[in-house]
Amino acid sequence: MKLSVNQKQLGESPELWLRRAGYIYLPSRDAEPDSFARRLTRDFYPRFHVYFNVEMKGEQTMVIFNLHLDQKKPGYAGQNRHNAEYDGALVEQEAARLNSLLLPDFFI
Repeated sequence: MKLSVNQKQLGESPELWLRRAGYIYLPSRDAEPDSFARRLTRDFYPRFHVYFNVEMKGEQTMVIFNLHLDQKKPGYAGQNRHNAEYDGALVEQEAARLNSLLLPDFFI
């Protein structure tokens, strides 16, 4: 699920905002971009996983978050693919939670 927000609504850098939202930094492996994750349980999986990129849209700086739910780690050595959900009730609830953490439009 993609969330597009004005960077001003974060009130800080996307990295710091995600950390305040309960996400931890995951260093990149190989050519993958850096990302953040938030566990649902004590175990490493399932977890919410988010990548982001910053884009200019006219004069506004937009942050595009790509959110999904990783159900489990890849099953075979060298395999990048894993069981992930890009929509569904849990992903929608997490997107709503993240939206609730944004600064209201009248503050920006």
